[in-house]
Amino acid sequence: MLFLTAFSAIAAPFIFLVLLRMPAKKGMLYSAMIFILLAFFVWNMDTLTLSASIMEGFHQAVTILFILLGAIVLLNTLRQTGAVDRINQGFRNISPDMRVQVVIVAFLFGSLIEGAAGFGTPAAVTGPLMVALGFTPLAAATLALIADSTAVSFGAVGTPVIIGLGGVEGAGPRMFQEVAVNITFMDMFVGTFVPFLLIIVLSLSFGKKSSRKGLLSLFPWAFFVGLTYSISAFIYANLFGPEFVAILASLTALAAATLTAKKNILLPKEPWQEARAEGFEAKEESSEMSLMAAWSPYFIVIVLLLLTRIIEPVQNFTQNAIDLSWNNIFGIADISSGWQVLYSPGAVLLLAAFLSIFTQRKKIRDFGFAVKEAKGTVVGAALALFPTLALVNVFINSGINAADLMSMPEYIALVLTNILGDVWHFTAPFLGLLGSFVTGSSMVSALTFAPIQVNVAASTGLDTNLVLAQQVAGSAAGNMICVHNVVAAAAVVGLVGKEGDIIRKTVIPALVYAMFIGIAGAAAAMFM
Repeated sequence: MLFLTAFSAIAAPFIFLVLLRMPAKKGMLYSAMIFILLAFFVWNMDTLTLSASIMEGFHQAVTILFILLGAIVLLNTLRQTGAVDRINQGFRNISPDMRVQVVIVAFLFGSLIEGAAGFGTPAAVTGPLMVALGFTPLAAATLALIADSTAVSFGAVGTPVIIGLGGVEGAGPRMFQEVAVNITFMDMFVGTFVPFLLIIVLSLSFGKKSSRKGLLSLFPWAFFVGLTYSISAFIYANLFGPEFVAILASLTALAAATLTAKKNILLPKEPWQEARAEGFEAKEESSEMSLMAAWSPYFIVIVLLLLTRIIEPVQNFTQNAIDLSWNNIFGIADISSGWQVLYSPGAVLLLAAFLSIFTQRKKIRDFGFAVKEAKGTVVGAALALFPTLALVNVFINSGINAADLMSMPEYIALVLTNILGDVWHFTAPFLGLLGSFVTGSSMVSALTFAPIQVNVAASTGLDTNLVLAQQVAGSAAGNMICVHNVVAAAAVVGLVGKEGDIIRKTVIPALVYAMFIGIAGAAAAMFM
């Protein structure tokens, strides 16, 4: 009964959202209610702890909704100013091929945003851009989530490695760099193929049947772009450690992809547009706005994110100026939720949207209209996020109980260790995936499961840093399917209520990614 209770945090959302295809606001509400009752009656969590965990979840949901609000307002503002049309003209000038566009926008630009911000921001930014390029909303959300994977290991300037692994024995700069090198080494055999994976999903799931014939024609270019990203990431990890891997590797690959696509190197002659949304018509008339001005809000986003995370005085100011954190909720010391408002990507996105009025020489009312238009989407997403985060935090805080039971995540890990300890290199990434699927964060997955990964490595004689690298890389795969990321991605493209349909599209790529991280880790261990 204990295992069924712990596992219900995973099984219930899967049943309601994926199998029964319920909208997340309904499916996650049912999941949370069932799980909280089991936590009370089976895991012996008292009402005060449950209440504090639920309120912690509600508080965290507000912080995510703030990011979502910023992403939607930025997009709406750029639609009002005409910048989205100008940006899309720029993408079409690079290549009109939708397969090329998805790699450049979702994988490379998304990885740049991930490296600077993390916390689900990339899919919320790149999904709407792809809709504006003519992708269907379902395709845009699905591809944005799958693309936001490889870079997640180094999201928010290396947070999953530096913070996520910061509590394990031996943590420090040297260990972080070794873990980063191991992640990027494995990704030369896994992450390299993510661009082609995106093309496969786009062609098979959203293109016409005839489009499958020319699928392999994009492999040379996609492989070149993926390899450029992976090799450069390996080099940067060796040179600098985990902080700037995703940022520098995405910039390097973005330059290579743009140059080769513009000159049609390694690409077929005929552009592919067979996944275009029905009735979509690209605006071809020339715009008075320069491409630099159109992109200026995104440049502002990247610069502000880096300033607030790298320059210590700026970081201290943004973390302390407006602090709406809720610490020691209901007097329980281990239950707190942080929210440094100015440090949040949501504040950066809102500021960039407001500043775009000036960089693009438009009227302030465009910004006001964008804010007003965003409210409905945010409210719809809130109905799904509140029960989702309530479930997540009850799951995480389940170690606080009257029966002296270990926490549910630890219990699941212990069961998996006893069953699969002999083949742990193949299992370790799936524990990371499990953690980020439930918690919605690669960093929290690492905080939760890294100590267990270290213990298993020690007891089985495996290389600790390699196992930790598999934990982090596996959690990046879980980013494709975690519910609150899916809710956010669905909301920004107008698919509130269709979250289960998105997970059905992303679950196989997530499992395949984790499986190959397991294979790559096992192979790496043979040569160490």
